Amino acid sequence: MTVAILIVTDYNLPEDPQVSAIITSTTTNSIKSNKPSPLFGEARTKLLAIGRNHKWTYKQWVEQLQREAIAAANNRPERLTILVGDSLSLWFPSKLLPWDRNWLNQGISGETTAGLLKRLYLFDSTRPETIFVMIGINDLLNGVDNQKILANQRKIISQLRTVHPGSQIVVQSILPHSGELATWEGRDRLLQLSNSRIRKINRSLKALADDEGAFYLNLYPLFTNAQGLLRSELSTDGLHLNDKGYQVWSTAIKMYIKIRLEQPW
Repeated sequence: MTVAILIVTDYNLPEDPQVSAIITSTTTNSIKSNKPSPLFGEARTKLLAIGRNHKWTYKQWVEQLQREAIAAANNRPERLTILVGDSLSLWFPSKLLPWDRNWLNQGISGETTAGLLKRLYLFDSTRPETIFVMIGINDLLNGVDNQKILANQRKIISQLRTVHPGSQIVVQSILPHSGELATWEGRDRLLQLSNSRIRKINRSLKALADDEGAFYLNLYPLFTNAQGLLRSELSTDGLHLNDKGYQVWSTAIKMYIKIRLEQPW
């Protein structure tokens, strides 16, 4: 059974009445309405608030994403689209995602390519139409070399293509940062990472995506100013995005889906 496959993992799902009530209510309503929407819309916003307020650990976030993946696997929503990545994906506002699709968010704050590779199995039993991947900035901030990052990226794409052969895999570029203008708590580490290095690895990511038969969405130029830095009006701290930043990303996804993914080839 699908549920059995998904819950037999290294992680035990904790009994959280508040979380369970939200998921039960949302999945039941989704079956009744059968209306595409970000999974789970406002309900997921409540779940994120619970996680943030209770300062969930990485393991707890994995458990939560597993719950949501199980719900998606059981309900088999139409046009399921998955966001995979780190905090940038995690905090993507549900209200800004295209409403003609059902969205499953599988982002975790602080995630790396190695960490993501280990938890791709969480949504193995889902049947997504498209999977959007953005990962790598935390590897760069942690001093991982480009070769290792790209090797992990290749494994991620390869595994996704093997498990989800009918899905469109979209690799998204790593975004820039604002350099000296950043106020992020890890600013010292950020300043050791040049945007030129990010541009270089993005070029390699595009080549890798092409080689692996995946799509590539270059978001980088949409977020840079004349100096090549992350546009301050799109960010909260020089690394993460505010609502305006997510609006830019959302518009790019919508246009890419319409122009690149939905055109007959």
